[in-house]
Amino acid sequence: MTRSRGGPRTQRQNRVGELLRHALAEVLARGELRDPALDGVSVTVTEVDVGPDLKNATAFVMPLGGHDAEKVAAGLNRCARFLRGQVGHAVTLRYTPELRFAVDRSFEAADRIDALLRTPAVARDLDRSSDDE
Repeated sequence: MTRSRGGPRTQRQNRVGELLRHALAEVLARGELRDPALDGVSVTVTEVDVGPDLKNATAFVMPLGGHDAEKVAAGLNRCARFLRGQVGHAVTLRYTPELRFAVDRSFEAADRIDALLRTPAVARDLDRSSDDE
């Protein structure tokens, strides 16, 4: 999935984003963050969107269960400097990007689409189109 606002991402941006996503997941799994919003919360890093110059990265996150997602993202943003340092030790890059954290809204979009597909009108249309085949 591409979230970049400046057009399609390059293969290098995708590769660096995946590298950062894995490194962030490992750091978060260790549970070393001392922020009250993150206490006892399991966080999933769903995607890391890296800017074209590879100097900025936005990590899209979702806490397990989806509860207090905004608070969790705010807590991660408060810990961004520490996380950047930890990620810098884990990956081999010339420059470790500045990290920003945002709530992943793709789950909400998927739920809305699923709910729409389950409405009687859409189900009826889907049944009608399968009868035509």
